[in-house]
Amino acid sequence: MKRISLKLKLTLLYTFFMALLTCAALAILFSLSSREVLSSAQVRLEGRVQESVENVVSRGDGLRVDSDFYSVVQDVYLSLYDSNLYFLYGRVPHGFSQQPELSDGELRTIQDGGREWYVYDISCPVSEDRTVYIRGITSVTDAEESFTVTVRFALILLPLMVLATAVIGYRFTRRTLLPVRRMTDTVQKIRADKDLSRRIGLTDGRKDAAEKCAAAGRDAAEKPGAAGKDAAVGNGRRRARDEIYVLGRTFDEMLDELEETFRREQQFTSDASHELRTPVSVILAQCDAMLAEGDRYGEEQRSQIGLIRRKAAEMAEMISQLLFLSRADQGRQPLNREEIDLSELTAMIAEEQQMLADADGRAIRVETDIAPDIRAYVDETLYIRMLGNLLSNAMTYSREGGRITITLRQDADMVTGSVKDEGAGIAADALPRIWERFYQADNSRTKGGHSGLGLSMVKWIAEAHGGGITAESEEGKGSTFTFHFPQNKKM
Repeated sequence: MKRISLKLKLTLLYTFFMALLTCAALAILFSLSSREVLSSAQVRLEGRVQESVENVVSRGDGLRVDSDFYSVVQDVYLSLYDSNLYFLYGRVPHGFSQQPELSDGELRTIQDGGREWYVYDISCPVSEDRTVYIRGITSVTDAEESFTVTVRFALILLPLMVLATAVIGYRFTRRTLLPVRRMTDTVQKIRADKDLSRRIGLTDGRKDAAEKCAAAGRDAAEKPGAAGKDAAVGNGRRRARDEIYVLGRTFDEMLDELEETFRREQQFTSDASHELRTPVSVILAQCDAMLAEGDRYGEEQRSQIGLIRRKAAEMAEMISQLLFLSRADQGRQPLNREEIDLSELTAMIAEEQQMLADADGRAIRVETDIAPDIRAYVDETLYIRMLGNLLSNAMTYSREGGRITITLRQDADMVTGSVKDEGAGIAADALPRIWERFYQADNSRTKGGHSGLGLSMVKWIAEAHGGGITAESEEGKGSTFTFHFPQNKKM
């Protein structure tokens, strides 16, 4: 299952609990309201009947009923009966056909016509020897239906409320997590660009306001009295209130320290390499001079001097690579791009490597599959260095009588080349790490005095030209390194 984002998780959690609380509140409210509706209908009925007593007045042998007696107020119908249940005046609601017995002061519930009714009777003495009864009738079903409409309306509004809660919650969560997103973007850019000078800078947009706030806090703290202290403390609390901004500031401080550490390391590498070049050059020069005096030294001594010279040459090459990578890290490695016939240049490099392979005596063949007339804007020196390193590695790790294949193709505006060997190959667990400096795998990076810097340099050259390089390998079957870069991209 695909992982969902933290924003969506928080929104769903917030919406779930809000919907749960809303449903619980509505359930309790509806439960109480249902009873309240029925209780209110009963109170209205009793009140209306009791108030109507004033509308019935005795006049001689007859009765006078006020016109309000005939009015339907609050859904209550009034009717007047004598003690024998003979109808005198008033109104009876449509649908109520029963004629229940009179019951003074008793509220009754009667089913009639598929509906439920409240009936309330009260006696009204109009003379010493005559008593009449006022009956009030109201529909319980109508009251419940009115409440049902309210419930349905609430149920229609509930999904809208949940949706509004989800939208508001998502926007609020997204706004709250924007600093986290900014941290993530910054870290991803640092990883992609290898640029430790980038900062999260969550307080950049509020720098002036923060400085004013801090200045106001300092001024208030310097003033005597509690007000100054309170203001200073309040400003401090406001600055420290948001943990995410504190985290962002901590990240920036950590990046400052890391950048300074890497800067010192790069400076040390550069300085040490520069300092080592002179003594190594002297060693090489002295070895050449001693080897030039052929009659002065014996065969064993010449062999030992030759060994010293080979190791010094390896040291010189390592120092050269360290200086190259140090300048690249510091952004001081120039890239002099010009339009070059890569097909011709690649063929020349292949011929040179074939001569070196013939001199090595291992019968290694260098074959080419180069498309003609491929031209691109590259730094010629760096391209030669990149391809030379790849071919040198291929020759070092190829078996005797093996074959190295160089290909070069152009697809639209992209140039793609590869160097394939039939050597020992690279272990699957070591393959992702071969681009690391000084990394050596047991069967792929330890031969021929290789320092483990060549592939790091190759990777930088390919990326500096706006492209990249990948490696495929299988132990015992060889490796293939494929590089690519734009044909016409000028940098």
